[in-house]
Amino acid sequence: MKIVVDTSIIIAVITNERNKKKLIKLTEGADLIAPSSLHWEIANAFSAMFKRNRIDLEKAKIAIKEYKKIPVQFYDIQLEAALEYSYEYDLYAYDAYFLVCAKNLNVPLLSIDNTLIKKAEKIGIKLLEVEK
Repeated sequence: MKIVVDTSIIIAVITNERNKKKLIKLTEGADLIAPSSLHWEIANAFSAMFKRNRIDLEKAKIAIKEYKKIPVQFYDIQLEAALEYSYEYDLYAYDAYFLVCAKNLNVPLLSIDNTLIKKAEKIGIKLLEVEK
């Protein structure tokens, strides 16, 4: 099974959030796919955590080492398609990349970002449910 995973999933796993075990179990044996922008989004997420004093540099570096162990296939997104989604569905381009990826590959999206989940539903993208 192939699954598009977004930044929220990767951050939850590498920072040991409470749903880490559920997310790992849900993705076991799957081919994980993400837009090539994932690398930069991971770093951006940590920079936001620094500003909120949610993580220090040493813990962020440890999390990045964990991130590098996750086998993710990267998919290049056509910018025009992302811009269309961004315009039509009132999204940031970074969010649109994940939706375009899932739609183009016709694979489900796994996210814990409620806004992204709602937009994916509106577009008709299959979603994998994270059990509460």
